[in-house]
Amino acid sequence: MTELPARRLLLVHAHPDDESINNGATMARYAAEGAHVTLVTCTLGERGEVIPPGLRHLSGAALGAHRRGELAAAARALGVTDVRLLGGAGRYGDSGMMGGPDNDDPGCFWRADVDEAAGRLAEVILEVRPQVLVTYDDNGGYGHPDHIQAHRVAMRAADLAAGRGHRIAKVYWNRVPRSVAEAAFARLQDDLADLPFAKSGSVADVPGVVADERITTAVDGLAHAAAKAAAMRAHATQIEVAEPYFALSNELAQPLFTTEYYELVRGEGRPGESDLFAGIPADTAEQARERS
Repeated sequence: MTELPARRLLLVHAHPDDESINNGATMARYAAEGAHVTLVTCTLGERGEVIPPGLRHLSGAALGAHRRGELAAAARALGVTDVRLLGGAGRYGDSGMMGGPDNDDPGCFWRADVDEAAGRLAEVILEVRPQVLVTYDDNGGYGHPDHIQAHRVAMRAADLAAGRGHRIAKVYWNRVPRSVAEAAFARLQDDLADLPFAKSGSVADVPGVVADERITTAVDGLAHAAAKAAAMRAHATQIEVAEPYFALSNELAQPLFTTEYYELVRGEGRPGESDLFAGIPADTAEQARERS
């Protein structure tokens, strides 16, 4: 059996592009440092809005297939080699925005049985045996049904895996401290005239913004800023990048954060940590192999 690196990080995301926007610098940093980084994406984003006019003919399964290719390219830019689609490609469909008719599609992720989907993710956890799990909060960061469901599935999978012998040491939710978001948008106002986007977004457009005191961990990814920007550019159907900013299909400029922030919700830690693995005794490759 292949030996596992001493540090193992699992990230659970809803659609291709979420990983690069939220955690691109973190993933690139830990991959470069030799950690095993596993990304599980729950849908192919078949109902995403397409930005480039030349690709707007894509929809449904064709868009999902294209976005799968974008995900692979983004992972290469980040140095991440372990990328999985929950249940296999197309097992769970994109649910569309909250309150829309797509939410009623029986094949969409929003309608998936949480325990069933979590069981599939628990199998990945038991294979990889990560010490750290990163996902969204219980509102999915901004209320998207697939993000909420990814949160539910990830948290339930952690419980299921613990019941079968592997307890994840630390679980984090993606966050942005309010003061950092406000300062970034203040800078954006000065730069807006030089950007290709229609207008500025606002703090309200950034998922996971919380009061500063809720932040427990800030991962400095400045050295991997270029990798994060390249990964975001790989998702060309969804993102337009003009460093240090980007925009989605709404053409509202947002900051591209190279320090990424987290709230520790399970496990032991102290405010002000700069490493997701802080305080976790290092596993040797042999110990990881013996328990797998």
